[in-house]
Order: sequence, then C-alpha cells, then structure tokens
Amino acid sequence: MDPIIKIENVHKHFGAVHALRGVNLDVEKGEVILIIGPSGSGKSTLLRCINRLEEFDDGRIVVDGIPLDCAENINAVRTEVGMVFQQFNLFPHLTVIDNITLAQKIIRKRSPQEAVKTARELLIKVGIPDKADYFPGQLSGGQQQRVAIARALAMNPKIMLFDEPTSALDPEMIQEVLDVMLNLAKEGMTMVVVSHEIGFARAAADRVILMDGGQIIEMAPPDELFNHPKEERTKQFLSKVL
Repeated sequence: MDPIIKIENVHKHFGAVHALRGVNLDVEKGEVILIIGPSGSGKSTLLRCINRLEEFDDGRIVVDGIPLDCAENINAVRTEVGMVFQQFNLFPHLTVIDNITLAQKIIRKRSPQEAVKTARELLIKVGIPDKADYFPGQLSGGQQQRVAIARALAMNPKIMLFDEPTSALDPEMIQEVLDVMLNLAKEGMTMVVVSHEIGFARAAADRVILMDGGQIIEMAPPDELFNHPKEERTKQFLSKVL
C-alpha cells in the first residue's frame, strides 16, 4: 500500500532563507508522526506544505494519491486534510455550533440539519457538548482549541495536521486538548503533529522526527529517539527539553 503522504526532496526558500532542504518523508495510513526541533527548523513550514498553505519551490508531495501540482488537486487535498493551528482561528461573531457547521454546508454541501447533527456529535466527542450556543470569547483557550478540532473533524478528513496546538494554552488546559488528540490516534486517524509535548509523543506517536536547519536530522520510534538518540544534534536538543 502506498503511503498516504509522500514527500520527496522538498525545498522551500523565504528569500535568502533556505527553510526546507531536500526533505523526504513517507507517512503511512493511520500513523502518528510527531515533529520536534528548535524554532526556525522548518517544522511548521513542512506541515503547511502538505496542504499547500505554503508553496514549495522544488520536489514533490503526494497526499492520498493526489500530487500537489495544480489548483484543482490542491483543493481536492484540502477537503481531505484537516488542520489545527496554534491560534484557534474561530470566527468570533459566530457561535460554536455555527463555527462547526459553516464549512460543512459550503464545502460538503450538507443540509443544515445534517451539519448540526454532525457538530453536536463532535462536541460530545471533544467533551464540550454544553458549549454549542456559546461564542468563542466565552470559552477558555482549551475549549476553543477543542472547538477548532471539532470543526476540522466535521469535514471527515483522512489526515489531521496539528501545528503546535497546545503552545498558546495555559498549562492546566493542555491535557484536555492532548486527551482529544490521543483518542483520535487510538481511533486510527493519520496525524502529523508539530509539538514538544513529550508525554503525548510517548503515548501516541509511531515515530518522532527531529528537524533542524530545514532537514530531518533523526527519525525513530519515541522510546528509541528519546532514550537512545544516535545523532549528536538530537542529544543536544533533547538535553534542553527532556
């Protein structure tokens, strides 16, 4: 079976900055990949290239058999890939239920009744069924991030991308978001996660990747990478985060 995400020799420049330097990565269906690394290492840029929120300069990315090489394909991929950002990006003037139903009705062409049914089921799934009629500003950061996850899941994605989903949260709110992500992993969702949450990596990740300088420095199962890193750069980085 082909990988659900195939990244081949991908390069990305921001002016004089060579942000991605020939990255190669295969992600299998149902796999959870966690990407760690210092600021500016290319982690978020790589994640954003997977659904072409960021345009890469060279190389090839294929998602679920669809190459990201034309506008029509990019739109097809985006309907199958959910993304959760560091900032929640909820519409502040819409209620929680309206935030979750909007894209369902516009992109998935669901009836209002079907969209609301899906939204309410997902609010149960993420543990906040009583917040349907609240506005984002009335919720905690952890609750807003769980709404953002529910909104992404409402599109029935085959892949979920998480870009530092807990970094904007107070410490006591982090676990409630990680618990939702852990349940998704247990259900078999393919996930690529940029995060430094080592506990989540140990509990849910199939592989952990260390990136630095726009390259993959080391890649291994979590216990192997955290306990027996091979590369000196990995050892240096882990000495600061573990």
